[in-house]
Amino acid sequence: MVTALEVPADKFIARLAMYIKENVPEVKPPPWAKFTKTGCFKENPPQDPDWWYYRAASILRKLYKAGGPVGLSDLRREYGGRKRKGVAPERAYRAPGNSARKILQQLEQAQ
Repeated sequence: MVTALEVPADKFIARLAMYIKENVPEVKPPPWAKFTKTGCFKENPPQDPDWWYYRAASILRKLYKAGGPVGLSDLRREYGGRKRKGVAPERAYRAPGNSARKILQQLEQAQ
């Protein structure tokens, strides 16, 4: 039997995101999701209107891949990035935890 780790991640996450969007009514983006950035290191909000479902699918895959408990700080580090600071050196920033927390809460309700 094929597991989630044997399938290419981009194809698996895309299919899982569409499944979540169509079949899991508990997972839905809040009203502020279309205006928010996914990190202080980003210049613009996501262009894809379904980014919430893709992030939920990505979080589900990360939970499956870890096999054990995964905390919010782990997800913040995983989805973090580098911030451009002009002439100063770039440094790593963690992603905001609100969207990851809301997605985890919605996925718990969907059980």
